[in-house]
Amino acid sequence: MTLHSRIIAKKSQLRIIVLIILFVFISFSMISGQNAKEDQFPFDQKDNNGIPSFKDRLFYGGNLGLQFGTITDIQVSPVIGYWLLPRVAVAIGPTYRYYKDPSAETALWGAKAYVQLAVIQDLSSVIPLGSHTGIFLHAEDELLSLNSYFWKWPNPFTSERFYLNTVLVGGGISQHLGRRSALNFMVLWPLDNPYNLYSNPEIRISFIY
Repeated sequence: MTLHSRIIAKKSQLRIIVLIILFVFISFSMISGQNAKEDQFPFDQKDNNGIPSFKDRLFYGGNLGLQFGTITDIQVSPVIGYWLLPRVAVAIGPTYRYYKDPSAETALWGAKAYVQLAVIQDLSSVIPLGSHTGIFLHAEDELLSLNSYFWKWPNPFTSERFYLNTVLVGGGISQHLGRRSALNFMVLWPLDNPYNLYSNPEIRISFIY
């Protein structure tokens, strides 16, 4: 990568960081205007001690990607998560991806962990839209095992596979389908993308219950 392209890349990352900071500031300003008694699942139902049970705090879900044809691209990424606070959730899970084009094929696998902050739990409490839609921020760390021969790294090959760690940040909207379930639409930016494993931005649709 040339010095000029590195400068452009740094400027692009700086713009993304500035936009995220502005988004956080605006979102937290809107939080203060929401009804104080509003609680996100599972904190809307509490036991005799005033807190939800461990079982109720757990959630499951993930995302699935399928593409067939000249290029085959299959992605499976289930997660299990836990609500730390009414607005904060963490999750972890394995990830697998199979890619094949007319010239080669490869498989990637690993694990990811993420944290989500629900900056607005229900837009209807701020804007009377009549739908239970929320806005959240998302930060994710993904560790993948890649085939050295397919990705031509390291050179010379010292092992059959190598590991790549990538951090993705962004946000999205959550459409509640019930008390426990929701459909999430996310836009994420990889902070480093040397092998173009991710789109920029990365668009994902996931489901939790």
